Amino acid sequence: MKKELSILIPAYNYDCTQLVQGLCRQLSEMASFGIKAEVIVAEDGTTDDVALTANAAIAQWEHCRYIRRSENVGRATIRNFLAKSALYEWLLFLDCDMELPDDMFVRRYLESSGKTVVDGGFGVTENKALEGRNLRYTYEWHAQDRHSVEQRRKNPYRSFRTTNFLVSRQIMTDIPFDERFHHYGYEDVLFGKKLKQEGIAIEHIDNPMMLSNVESNDIFVAKTEESLRTLYSFRNDLRGYSKLLTFVSGIHIKPVKSAIRLWHKLLGPIERRHLCGGHPTLKVFNIYKTGYYLSLTNND
Repeated sequence: MKKELSILIPAYNYDCTQLVQGLCRQLSEMASFGIKAEVIVAEDGTTDDVALTANAAIAQWEHCRYIRRSENVGRATIRNFLAKSALYEWLLFLDCDMELPDDMFVRRYLESSGKTVVDGGFGVTENKALEGRNLRYTYEWHAQDRHSVEQRRKNPYRSFRTTNFLVSRQIMTDIPFDERFHHYGYEDVLFGKKLKQEGIAIEHIDNPMMLSNVESNDIFVAKTEESLRTLYSFRNDLRGYSKLLTFVSGIHIKPVKSAIRLWHKLLGPIERRHLCGGHPTLKVFNIYKTGYYLSLTNND
Protein backbone atom coordinates (compact mmCIF):
# COMPACT_ATOMS: atom_id res chain seq x y z
CA MET A 1 0.00 0.00 0.00
CA LYS A 2 1.19 3.49 -0.84
CA LYS A 3 1.89 5.37 2.39
CA GLU A 4 2.08 9.04 1.37
CA LEU A 5 -0.56 11.01 -0.49
CA SER A 6 -1.13 14.63 -1.45
CA ILE A 7 -4.59 15.26 -2.94
CA LEU A 8 -4.41 18.28 -5.22
CA ILE A 9 -7.50 20.19 -6.36
CA PRO A 10 -7.34 23.23 -8.63
CA ALA A 11 -10.49 25.29 -8.07
CA TYR A 12 -12.13 27.90 -10.25
CA ASN A 13 -15.47 29.52 -9.41
CA TYR A 14 -16.76 26.39 -7.69
CA ASP A 15 -17.60 25.43 -4.11
CA CYS A 16 -15.63 22.22 -3.55
CA THR A 17 -16.18 21.94 0.21
CA GLN A 18 -18.40 18.86 -0.08
CA LEU A 19 -15.73 17.04 -2.08
CA VAL A 20 -12.99 17.99 0.38
CA GLN A 21 -15.11 16.92 3.37
CA GLY A 22 -15.62 13.50 1.79
CA LEU A 23 -11.91 13.13 1.13
CA CYS A 24 -11.04 14.15 4.69
CA ARG A 25 -13.38 11.49 6.10
CA GLN A 26 -11.67 8.85 4.01
CA LEU A 27 -8.20 10.04 5.02
CA SER A 28 -9.20 9.89 8.70
CA GLU A 29 -10.35 6.31 8.24
CA MET A 30 -7.01 5.45 6.62
CA ALA A 31 -4.96 6.94 9.48
CA SER A 32 -4.72 3.56 11.22
CA PHE A 33 -2.68 2.28 8.27
CA GLY A 34 0.04 4.86 8.90
CA ILE A 35 -0.87 6.96 5.87
CA LYS A 36 0.61 10.45 5.66
CA ALA A 37 -1.83 12.61 3.72
CA GLU A 38 -2.96 16.11 2.89
CA VAL A 39 -5.51 17.91 0.72
CA ILE A 40 -4.47 21.12 -1.03
CA VAL A 41 -7.03 23.35 -2.76
CA ALA A 42 -5.65 26.15 -4.92
CA GLU A 43 -7.92 28.84 -6.31
CA ASP A 44 -6.90 29.64 -9.87
CA GLY A 45 -8.05 33.24 -10.02
CA THR A 46 -11.60 32.52 -8.80
CA THR A 47 -13.87 35.57 -9.08
CA ASP A 48 -17.07 34.12 -7.57
CA ASP A 49 -17.38 35.53 -4.05
CA VAL A 50 -19.74 32.75 -2.93
CA ALA A 51 -17.25 30.07 -3.93
CA LEU A 52 -14.36 31.97 -2.37
CA THR A 53 -16.16 32.39 0.94
CA ALA A 54 -17.16 28.72 1.06
CA ASN A 55 -13.73 27.37 0.10
CA ALA A 56 -11.87 29.63 2.52
CA ALA A 57 -13.17 27.46 5.37
CA ILE A 58 -11.02 24.57 4.07
CA ALA A 59 -7.94 26.27 5.55
CA GLN A 60 -9.21 25.40 9.05
CA TRP A 61 -9.78 21.69 8.43
CA GLU A 62 -7.50 18.86 9.47
CA HIS A 63 -5.23 17.50 6.72
CA CYS A 64 -5.98 20.55 4.54
CA ARG A 65 -4.26 23.54 3.01
CA TYR A 66 -6.01 26.30 1.10
CA ILE A 67 -4.20 28.61 -1.30
CA ARG A 68 -5.85 31.57 -2.94
CA ARG A 69 -4.20 32.83 -6.12
CA SER A 70 -5.63 35.99 -7.62
CA GLU A 71 -4.41 35.41 -11.19
CA ASN A 72 -5.93 32.77 -13.45
CA VAL A 73 -2.89 30.95 -14.86
CA GLY A 74 -4.65 28.06 -16.56
CA ARG A 75 -5.06 24.34 -16.01
CA ALA A 76 -1.47 23.36 -16.80
CA THR A 77 0.31 25.96 -14.68
CA ILE A 78 -1.95 25.57 -11.63
CA ARG A 79 -1.36 21.82 -11.62
CA ASN A 80 2.39 22.28 -11.80
CA PHE A 81 2.13 24.77 -8.93
CA LEU A 82 0.16 22.26 -6.85
CA ALA A 83 2.69 19.52 -7.56
CA LYS A 84 5.51 21.76 -6.32
CA SER A 85 3.48 22.66 -3.21
CA ALA A 86 2.79 19.04 -2.24
CA LEU A 87 4.56 17.39 0.68
CA TYR A 88 4.26 13.74 -0.21
CA GLU A 89 5.44 11.18 -2.75
CA TRP A 90 2.11 10.38 -4.44
CA LEU A 91 -0.02 13.13 -5.98
CA LEU A 92 -3.73 12.62 -6.61
CA PHE A 93 -5.13 15.27 -8.96
CA LEU A 94 -8.92 15.79 -8.92
CA ASP A 95 -11.20 18.24 -10.71
CA CYS A 96 -13.10 20.39 -8.25
CA ASP A 97 -16.59 19.86 -9.72
CA MET A 98 -16.77 16.06 -9.44
CA GLU A 99 -18.26 13.77 -6.80
CA LEU A 100 -16.73 10.83 -4.96
CA PRO A 101 -18.23 7.49 -6.01
CA ASP A 102 -18.13 5.89 -2.55
CA ASP A 103 -16.16 5.62 0.70
CA MET A 104 -13.45 3.40 -0.80
CA PHE A 105 -12.19 5.87 -3.40
CA VAL A 106 -8.92 6.87 -1.69
CA ARG A 107 -8.16 3.34 -0.54
CA ARG A 108 -8.42 1.93 -4.06
CA TYR A 109 -5.75 4.37 -5.20
CA LEU A 110 -3.47 3.58 -2.27
CA GLU A 111 -3.80 -0.14 -2.99
CA SER A 112 -3.28 0.20 -6.76
CA SER A 113 -0.23 -1.48 -8.26
CA GLY A 114 0.73 1.33 -10.66
CA LYS A 115 4.38 2.31 -10.31
CA THR A 116 4.19 5.88 -11.59
CA VAL A 117 0.77 6.84 -13.08
CA VAL A 118 -2.73 5.53 -12.27
CA ASP A 119 -5.87 6.78 -14.04
CA GLY A 120 -9.16 6.17 -12.24
CA GLY A 121 -11.44 7.51 -14.97
CA PHE A 122 -14.78 9.22 -14.56
CA GLY A 123 -18.44 8.33 -14.81
CA VAL A 124 -21.76 10.12 -15.09
CA THR A 125 -24.46 10.17 -12.44
CA GLU A 126 -27.74 9.37 -14.19
CA ASN A 127 -30.18 12.26 -14.37
CA LYS A 128 -33.06 11.66 -16.77
CA ALA A 129 -34.24 15.24 -16.41
CA LEU A 130 -31.04 16.42 -18.14
CA GLU A 131 -31.06 13.93 -21.02
CA GLY A 132 -31.66 15.78 -24.28
CA ARG A 133 -31.81 19.14 -22.49
CA ASN A 134 -28.32 19.70 -21.13
CA LEU A 135 -25.66 19.33 -23.83
CA ARG A 136 -22.75 18.49 -21.50
CA TYR A 137 -24.73 15.80 -19.74
CA THR A 138 -26.06 14.31 -22.98
CA TYR A 139 -22.58 14.27 -24.52
CA GLU A 140 -20.92 12.62 -21.52
CA TRP A 141 -23.77 10.16 -20.96
CA HIS A 142 -23.53 8.85 -24.52
CA ALA A 143 -19.72 8.70 -24.32
CA GLN A 144 -19.68 6.59 -21.16
CA ASP A 145 -18.59 3.37 -22.84
CA ARG A 146 -15.41 5.05 -24.07
CA HIS A 147 -14.51 5.86 -20.47
CA SER A 148 -14.88 2.33 -19.09
CA VAL A 149 -11.71 0.78 -17.70
CA GLU A 150 -11.81 -1.88 -20.42
CA GLN A 151 -11.86 0.71 -23.20
CA ARG A 152 -9.26 2.92 -21.53
CA ARG A 153 -6.84 0.00 -21.29
CA LYS A 154 -7.06 -0.56 -25.05
CA ASN A 155 -5.60 2.91 -25.69
CA PRO A 156 -3.97 3.80 -22.35
CA TYR A 157 -2.24 6.99 -23.48
CA ARG A 158 -4.93 8.45 -25.72
CA SER A 159 -7.52 7.73 -23.02
CA PHE A 160 -5.63 9.58 -20.29
CA ARG A 161 -7.44 12.53 -18.69
CA THR A 162 -6.53 14.76 -15.75
CA THR A 163 -9.97 14.65 -14.14
CA ASN A 164 -8.87 11.98 -11.69
CA PHE A 165 -5.37 10.49 -11.67
CA LEU A 166 -2.54 9.50 -9.36
CA VAL A 167 1.08 10.25 -10.26
CA SER A 168 4.43 10.03 -8.53
CA ARG A 169 6.14 13.27 -7.57
CA GLN A 170 9.17 12.24 -9.66
CA ILE A 171 7.13 12.01 -12.86
CA MET A 172 5.67 15.47 -12.30
CA THR A 173 9.20 16.78 -11.74
CA ASP A 174 10.50 15.14 -14.91
CA ILE A 175 7.42 15.73 -17.10
CA PRO A 176 5.44 18.75 -15.90
CA PHE A 177 2.36 19.94 -17.75
CA ASP A 178 3.17 22.12 -20.76
CA GLU A 179 2.59 25.69 -19.58
CA ARG A 180 2.11 26.96 -23.13
CA PHE A 181 -1.49 25.80 -22.60
CA HIS A 182 -3.04 28.94 -21.14
CA HIS A 183 -6.57 28.28 -22.38
CA TYR A 184 -9.07 25.48 -21.94
CA GLY A 185 -8.47 22.03 -23.39
CA TYR A 186 -5.93 19.39 -24.41
CA GLU A 187 -3.15 19.91 -21.88
CA ASP A 188 -3.97 16.44 -20.55
CA VAL A 189 -3.87 14.92 -24.04
CA LEU A 190 -0.34 16.20 -24.61
CA PHE A 191 0.69 14.96 -21.17
CA GLY A 192 -0.51 11.48 -22.11
CA LYS A 193 1.48 11.67 -25.34
CA LYS A 194 4.62 12.65 -23.44
CA LEU A 195 4.17 9.70 -21.09
CA LYS A 196 4.12 7.38 -24.09
CA GLN A 197 7.19 9.02 -25.62
CA GLU A 198 9.07 8.51 -22.36
CA GLY A 199 7.92 4.89 -22.06
CA ILE A 200 6.09 5.50 -18.78
CA ALA A 201 3.26 3.04 -18.16
CA ILE A 202 -0.23 4.15 -17.18
CA GLU A 203 -2.32 1.78 -15.08
CA HIS A 204 -6.05 2.28 -15.70
CA ILE A 205 -8.28 1.19 -12.82
CA ASP A 206 -12.01 1.27 -12.15
CA ASN A 207 -12.15 4.12 -9.65
CA PRO A 208 -14.13 6.90 -11.33
CA MET A 209 -15.00 10.30 -10.05
CA MET A 210 -18.61 11.09 -10.93
CA LEU A 211 -19.78 13.97 -13.07
CA SER A 212 -22.87 15.43 -11.44
CA ASN A 213 -22.48 19.18 -11.93
CA VAL A 214 -23.02 20.31 -15.50
CA GLU A 215 -22.68 23.80 -16.90
CA SER A 216 -25.38 25.50 -18.94
CA ASN A 217 -25.49 24.86 -22.67
CA ASP A 218 -24.13 28.28 -23.63
CA ILE A 219 -21.16 27.91 -21.28
CA PHE A 220 -20.42 24.40 -22.55
CA VAL A 221 -20.55 25.54 -26.17
CA ALA A 222 -18.20 28.45 -25.38
CA LYS A 223 -15.77 26.08 -23.62
CA THR A 224 -15.93 23.73 -26.60
CA GLU A 225 -15.07 26.59 -28.94
CA GLU A 226 -12.15 27.55 -26.70
CA SER A 227 -10.89 23.96 -26.71
CA LEU A 228 -11.09 23.88 -30.52
CA ARG A 229 -8.99 27.03 -30.71
CA THR A 230 -6.49 25.33 -28.39
CA LEU A 231 -6.53 22.25 -30.62
CA TYR A 232 -5.77 24.39 -33.65
CA SER A 233 -2.92 26.21 -31.89
CA PHE A 234 -1.31 22.90 -30.89
CA ARG A 235 -2.35 20.81 -33.89
CA ASN A 236 1.22 19.78 -34.69
CA ASP A 237 1.85 18.60 -31.11
CA LEU A 238 -1.46 16.75 -30.90
CA ARG A 239 -1.50 15.02 -34.27
CA GLY A 240 -2.55 11.41 -33.84
CA TYR A 241 -4.21 12.16 -30.49
CA SER A 242 -7.40 13.85 -31.70
CA LYS A 243 -10.14 12.19 -33.74
CA LEU A 244 -11.16 15.57 -35.14
CA LEU A 245 -7.61 16.31 -36.30
CA THR A 246 -7.42 12.88 -37.91
CA PHE A 247 -10.75 13.42 -39.67
CA VAL A 248 -9.85 16.88 -40.95
CA SER A 249 -6.40 15.73 -42.07
CA GLY A 250 -8.09 12.99 -44.07
CA ILE A 251 -9.97 15.52 -46.21
CA HIS A 252 -7.55 15.95 -49.10
CA ILE A 253 -9.92 17.67 -51.53
CA LYS A 254 -9.79 21.41 -50.87
CA PRO A 255 -13.27 22.14 -52.27
CA VAL A 256 -14.73 19.79 -49.64
CA LYS A 257 -13.10 21.81 -46.86
CA SER A 258 -14.26 25.01 -48.51
CA ALA A 259 -17.82 23.70 -48.65
CA ILE A 260 -17.77 22.81 -44.95
CA ARG A 261 -16.42 26.29 -44.11
CA LEU A 262 -19.16 27.89 -46.19
CA TRP A 263 -21.78 25.71 -44.47
CA HIS A 264 -20.47 26.85 -41.10
CA LYS A 265 -20.41 30.49 -42.14
CA LEU A 266 -24.03 30.36 -43.27
CA LEU A 267 -25.57 27.89 -40.81
CA GLY A 268 -23.13 27.92 -37.88
CA PRO A 269 -25.03 30.68 -36.03
CA ILE A 270 -28.27 28.69 -36.38
CA GLU A 271 -26.55 25.52 -35.16
CA ARG A 272 -25.11 27.41 -32.20
CA ARG A 273 -28.52 28.75 -31.17
CA HIS A 274 -29.86 25.21 -31.36
CA LEU A 275 -27.03 23.91 -29.14
CA CYS A 276 -27.57 26.68 -26.59
CA GLY A 277 -31.31 26.09 -26.56
CA GLY A 278 -33.49 23.69 -24.63
CA HIS A 279 -33.17 20.58 -26.82
CA PRO A 280 -29.62 20.32 -28.24
CA THR A 281 -28.66 17.24 -30.27
CA LEU A 282 -25.31 15.49 -30.55
CA LYS A 283 -25.53 15.28 -34.35
CA VAL A 284 -25.65 19.05 -34.65
CA PHE A 285 -22.93 19.34 -31.98
CA ASN A 286 -20.54 17.19 -34.04
CA ILE A 287 -21.32 19.11 -37.24
CA TYR A 288 -20.80 22.42 -35.45
CA LYS A 289 -17.43 21.35 -34.01
CA THR A 290 -16.14 20.27 -37.41
CA GLY A 291 -17.27 23.50 -39.07
CA TYR A 292 -15.92 25.66 -36.25
CA TYR A 293 -12.51 23.99 -36.38
CA LEU A 294 -12.25 24.25 -40.16
CA SER A 295 -13.22 27.93 -39.96
CA LEU A 296 -9.96 28.42 -38.04
CA THR A 297 -7.92 26.83 -40.83
CA ASN A 298 -8.57 29.11 -43.80
CA ASN A 299 -4.88 29.27 -44.70
CA ASP A 300 -4.17 25.54 -44.21
